[in-house]
Amino acid sequence: MQVQVSLLIWSAALLGLYIGPQSILYRVEYGIMFAAGPRDGEAGAKSVYLQRSDRALRNFLETYGAFVALSAGAVLSQHTNTATLWGGITYFAARIAYLPLYVFGVRFVRSAAWVVSVIGLAAMFFGLVF
Repeated sequence: MQVQVSLLIWSAALLGLYIGPQSILYRVEYGIMFAAGPRDGEAGAKSVYLQRSDRALRNFLETYGAFVALSAGAVLSQHTNTATLWGGITYFAARIAYLPLYVFGVRFVRSAAWVVSVIGLAAMFFGLVF
């Protein structure tokens, strides 16, 4: 199996990694019964960790579609190369690092991880286009 196909498959687990903390923290803060309902009129301010996990998940989802499209495009077009391979690995690794950096409030390093992930996407894009 190609590395890019493996990254695409494992990206579903990466999505779960982002959803997990947000979901668990939400249930801890609001309770299972509230989480199971329609969540009308969410009560009160969220804890700082829940807010961060929410934002980290939203941030991941903003780039996840591009990763899936670029990975699938590389594999389906049979246009995989060094740029698409290492771009995918770079994106994936940076997104793994990004979550705990964001949740625990590590400044600058978190932003650097985000920049590295975008560089990975850019490498994938340029590997496909040029």
